Amino acid sequence: MTVPEVLPASKTPAFWPAQPDALADLDISPTLVQDLFVRTVREQGQSSLGSLRERLKLPHMVLEPVFRQLRQQAYLDVKGMQGNDYHFGLTAAGKALAAERASICAYAGPAPVSLVAYDRAVRVQAARVRVSRDSLRQALGDLVLPENLLDQLGPALISQKALFLYGPTGNGKTSLAERLLRVYEDAVLIPYALEMSGYVITLFDPVLHRPLAEQPDDLDARWVLCHRPSVAAGGELVSEMLELRSDASSGIYSAPLQMKANNGILVIDDFGRQVISPRDLLNRWIVPLDRRVDYLTLHHGQKLCIPFEVMVVFATNLDPSELADEAFLRRIHNKIYIEPVTKQCFHEILARVLDERRLSCDAQTAAYVVELCLRHGDALKACYPADLCDILMWRSQYEGRPPQVTRAELDCAAELYFTRVQG
Repeated sequence: MTVPEVLPASKTPAFWPAQPDALADLDISPTLVQDLFVRTVREQGQSSLGSLRERLKLPHMVLEPVFRQLRQQAYLDVKGMQGNDYHFGLTAAGKALAAERASICAYAGPAPVSLVAYDRAVRVQAARVRVSRDSLRQALGDLVLPENLLDQLGPALISQKALFLYGPTGNGKTSLAERLLRVYEDAVLIPYALEMSGYVITLFDPVLHRPLAEQPDDLDARWVLCHRPSVAAGGELVSEMLELRSDASSGIYSAPLQMKANNGILVIDDFGRQVISPRDLLNRWIVPLDRRVDYLTLHHGQKLCIPFEVMVVFATNLDPSELADEAFLRRIHNKIYIEPVTKQCFHEILARVLDERRLSCDAQTAAYVVELCLRHGDALKACYPADLCDILMWRSQYEGRPPQVTRAELDCAAELYFTRVQG
């Protein structure tokens, strides 16, 4: 269940902005387009309409009237033509105008969309998941999961409300959270940037957002057709990452994590171990989780109402009652305990790990792995097979021999892996 690189017609997003035919068709002001034009030419030194079309993601019929007006006002110095395209730079007056506009905001990338258009896009593209036990088993087929866990996950994913995964370490909470994105079979449109009151907020992140290989020709190029996003944050999460971040020198804002995760999943891994306290984080999100809106603040105090259409997944090995009060836990309808694995699941995980690493062992040795893990730990954990097999392979590389899964080798791996109780 993965989004294909070429989207079939039946999976076309409900929100589909067509390529603008004229400057008047844009949802941003002509003044902003002019600012982008002169700032980009200033940055490039010399430019052309073709170059600006690629950089600003605006078609020729939008840029051409801006070019004519700036040329008429003596802001552009036309150097000549290459084919049917003008090559030009800025005059002294044009450089002064560009410097003045850059002092307010230096953004010179793809033209932004309006906050109104972005809000509509996110609302229209809110995820509607259809899963069954069979389809969920197929989507998560590379994990060994008990049926009762699938039966809890299914309704939680259909709800698209916040999900709390908790339980002992090493049983796959993070692995499970990372794979939940597989239940989405469609794609969404994400803008490069958006504009509010003359300020630009950059949103598209090539590290977090995965565009489809082929972008439709009839689409407004200020939007990118992407797989639904999955954004993860662990112990590095600080409160500043949840707010608009402004570059004082350029006047450009960067969208926070939850905004980049809109129409997808935001995973808060190792919840409770962040620099920001659990209480502060949860208090920050009480309103967004309840009302599906988030309030962000520009540097001068103006507040923006941003859609919050994101499924937040908290994963923790700490006691939920110690992390959040009853009022907040009540707002998280889906709380799933990831219990230690059974012997049957452990054997299946071990078999898969051995197969992936091209290792093998007999039934007696497999049973010894279970005995060994229970001897050193208080319960079986899903991570043990992979971790122990990795150590076996590292030892074999060190000793310059093929890896072997024997009792003696397993004892050496366990000695290195498990901690001793100091008496």
